[in-house]
Amino acid sequence: MIAVNSLLKIKEGSVHLSVVRVLWVDELNDEGWVINVIEDKGVPYLMSLSALKTNIANEAIELMKEDPWAPIVGDETLTTKQRELRDKGWSAIEGLVKPELEPQIFQKDFRGELIKKAAEKSELEIKTIYKYLRKFWQRGKVQNALIPDFFNCGGKGKNKSDGAKKRGRPRKFGNDPEIGEGININEEIRRIFHTALKRFYLNEKETPLPVVYDLMVGEYFVDKLIYENGQAKTVLVPDSEKPSYGQFKYWASQIISPETAQKARKGGIAYDRENRAHLGSSTGEVYGPGERCQIDATVADIYLVSRYNRKWVIGRPVIYVIIDVFSRLIVGIYVGLEGPSWLGAMMAICNAARDKFSFCQEYKVPMDAAKWPCAGLPQILLSDGGEVKSRKADPIVRNLGVHLEAAKAYAPDWKGIIERHFRTIQEKVKPFVPGYVEKDALKRVGNAYRLDAKLDIFKFTQIIIQCVLQHNSSYLPTYPRDEQMIADDVSPIPLHLWDWGIRNRSGSLKYFPEEIVKLNLMPVGMANITSRGILFEKMRYSCERAIREQWFDRASIKGNQKIEISYDPRTTNYVYLKSSDGRSYETCYLLDPDNRYSNKDIYEITYLHQYEEYMKQRNRGAKQQENVNLYGYIKQKVQEAENQANLVSAIPESKKNVLNIRENREQEKAELRKEQVFDLSPVANNTKETTGTMFSPERARDIQERASPDFLNLLKQKRKEIKDGE
Repeated sequence: MIAVNSLLKIKEGSVHLSVVRVLWVDELNDEGWVINVIEDKGVPYLMSLSALKTNIANEAIELMKEDPWAPIVGDETLTTKQRELRDKGWSAIEGLVKPELEPQIFQKDFRGELIKKAAEKSELEIKTIYKYLRKFWQRGKVQNALIPDFFNCGGKGKNKSDGAKKRGRPRKFGNDPEIGEGININEEIRRIFHTALKRFYLNEKETPLPVVYDLMVGEYFVDKLIYENGQAKTVLVPDSEKPSYGQFKYWASQIISPETAQKARKGGIAYDRENRAHLGSSTGEVYGPGERCQIDATVADIYLVSRYNRKWVIGRPVIYVIIDVFSRLIVGIYVGLEGPSWLGAMMAICNAARDKFSFCQEYKVPMDAAKWPCAGLPQILLSDGGEVKSRKADPIVRNLGVHLEAAKAYAPDWKGIIERHFRTIQEKVKPFVPGYVEKDALKRVGNAYRLDAKLDIFKFTQIIIQCVLQHNSSYLPTYPRDEQMIADDVSPIPLHLWDWGIRNRSGSLKYFPEEIVKLNLMPVGMANITSRGILFEKMRYSCERAIREQWFDRASIKGNQKIEISYDPRTTNYVYLKSSDGRSYETCYLLDPDNRYSNKDIYEITYLHQYEEYMKQRNRGAKQQENVNLYGYIKQKVQEAENQANLVSAIPESKKNVLNIRENREQEKAELRKEQVFDLSPVANNTKETTGTMFSPERARDIQERASPDFLNLLKQKRKEIKDGE
């Protein structure tokens, strides 16, 4: 399947010619917009989808599984300078990369006019806007594509010492005394810049930066005042004694972020309206599948038990659902104990991006791949605000290019689709599931519904998957079909609507390799490198790199060392180490001694550790009592031995007894052997002391008679039986 963001390696024989990224797919018109990711001045161009598919089948084009150009680095690994330069580029092109401008933005004439306006607004050159836009498209249509390429450079983002010599590029006519070489920007001048920006720039007057510079110079770099015709005039200091506009512009970008500037200049309400939430109702206009999805969570009305011990009730699970607004197809789910929070939303988003056939196989649910065909990320994801406001959601925007929209408090109708779906799930599950919470259950039977819990989280997830599959194939009587759908006689069934939309409305789901999505969504934790492995949540891991670089040997000598890891809360089998550039990772595997933790999720492990700590504390008193009893017994026996020693202390030749330790030991050993000899005879049960021979002649004859039959007597008995029978 050729999806948005796919990478295609075009070959001729064994020669690699180029790599293009898919920017837009239009199945109806059999065309797609692509861009060469290698060319320095590449621009989008059209290609035939059928031709691409034919070449992929003929192996003339390879559909790449890995994306070496996609940035997966997190904000925590970026320097302040890198973040500021990325945000500066994003601020310049943000209005050009909105989903509603596609595919027109890929056309040269349409794009050119918008770029001119963007250059005027941002006060950047047109070629700079082109550079940002090209980089954005080539590196996966994500915000973090604009991160500068200086991961391995040192000293970036640090303020240089003031010094006497002028830093930076020399002025073109610096030899002219009136122009001069200029000045260095010290802490005092930086404070002037900060004050000027606060006074003249960060307000709703939207004063251009060059004007702000002039106002600052006229306020703070004054040589004297003169009066002409009764009016005061300001005489500025010479150019050689004041900062240049270039210096002011540079430090302005260091002092304030683009987001701060826009909020201050536009006002918070206008900024939110234009840059954050653009919400409508759940029946708002969407062009095709994947353009807009809704996500929401609910706490299921059921209590579950642990897979470790089915007597442990672990509470009520959280269900996250992501629904495509266009087709009503459920594209992602999560069932677990996390949330409602960003962590739960993260796992639902990851599920939306992955292949559903393999997902169902993990939960042993038989499924035809055509019954759940979606795998990708939407253009826009709507949430109730709590999740998308978290800073943990930043990677999905900057690295994966998903626009997040939050519902306003006064517009709750946007998520009606999901809320209706949750009610449907509860109604289907309620009649059959033990441990279901009735509204008046507490009033009637106290906590009985908790005691009725039988399902674990694995089996409950299986049930939810079946509910999803059934929903995707269900008829939606209230779905508002448009004229084209009616003309094509499309049934209002999510699967049919999805398939029709992919063919006729250019599906907008974006494809990313599954590991890229996971790394950008997984939470981060701190682990310890110890001599026994990489220790995380009391579980030990190892990896090839750790063994190759002898981490554990060094830890035994130098002590433990902390390291940042990424982990999937749904499994304890693996954790991951990100590389410094954020484009690769190392998988760490759970060690065999900790096998009891395998194939469990982090919540079950946490519950197990808490329960074990509870049992440890609960038995602390009993253990202490046992110790006290043991100590008392030991003291008693030592006292008895001391008393015995005191009785024999007056016996002569005690010194000789000490000197003859070896002879004494041999004599004691001989006596112990008599006492400890293995004796399995019946007599041994009565007494250890036996005299004479165990087998007397009389007993031997008796045993022999019982062991050897009397054949003569047997023959006589047989004849008698025959005669009696006649």
